[in-house]
Amino acid sequence: MKKNILLLCGGGGSEHEVSLVSSKYIEKNLNDIGLYNVIKVEIGKDNIFRKLSSDNVQGEVVEMNFKRQLVGSETEDIHIVVPCIHGPPGETGEIQTFFELIDLPYIGCGPEASINCFNKVTSKLWFNALEIPNTPFEFLASMEDKKRAHDLFDRFGKVFVKAASQGSSIGCYQIFKKDELDDALLKAFKYSSYVLVEKMVDARELEISTYEFEGSIYATIPGEINCPSKFYSYEEKYDPNSKTSTEIVAPNLPKEAVEKMRSHAIKAFTHLKLRHLSRIDFFYTVEGEIFLNEINTFPGMTPISMFPKMMENNGHSFNKFFKEIIAKNIL
Repeated sequence: MKKNILLLCGGGGSEHEVSLVSSKYIEKNLNDIGLYNVIKVEIGKDNIFRKLSSDNVQGEVVEMNFKRQLVGSETEDIHIVVPCIHGPPGETGEIQTFFELIDLPYIGCGPEASINCFNKVTSKLWFNALEIPNTPFEFLASMEDKKRAHDLFDRFGKVFVKAASQGSSIGCYQIFKKDELDDALLKAFKYSSYVLVEKMVDARELEISTYEFEGSIYATIPGEINCPSKFYSYEEKYDPNSKTSTEIVAPNLPKEAVEKMRSHAIKAFTHLKLRHLSRIDFFYTVEGEIFLNEINTFPGMTPISMFPKMMENNGHSFNKFFKEIIAKNIL
């Protein structure tokens, strides 16, 4: 008898629709393996759980009970969950906390790792503690701290203002003029209770798939995001008319720089207690500096997403990866 996999998507956050697209890719791969019964459920923007068809058409309302069962018109045992949720409540740790509470296995990072990586302030404090280079920054708990942001701007002449707990460049602003800084801070505080202000660097944007496979941790050769606007905004990431392109293998990188990035990625994966899969993003400046930018604990799986492509290019089957991880963790 096939085991039931709950493929959970949506979440109600700013990346809700992206999660639905990713879920279709994961569903196809899980079905291609042929060993499981995949039950796809969307967490709606109203926080109601609804079954989804393979075409993401909403169906009946269901609930998860403390017996690890999905209850609707019928009751189905759930043996493992794939929480395909970008942003809250998936990458922020809430949904994993619930799974831990009811002792239900799931794929991906645990609650603590998810919280630490999703919060841009917390993650940069971790990078500093691990001596992993990242861009100079200040963080603000309220507008009363804005002098620190102004001092950072005075030092570097241009900064990014970022809501601490958002993904896909939501609540993120490029600031080139000091008189625009306070307005950006106020906007960012609407998305998060903490705001990060960091030096803006002229750099290539590189991504590394970092994951577990057959008992080892792997970090791929970096792929590259080529963004003509130099700001990889939400629209540039997901708009069909985006001019941004990606390369699975970033060209013309010094071997030493590649190995440093891969080493930093594995160090971050290990010490921040990541699990199963992640995408770890870097800046590589024109001066040859390397900065760890951010960690995605459940990276995108859309048709243009880099994570599965870089894994495959690294010689590891995405299907085999999922099959192995599920086999090790399923009830």
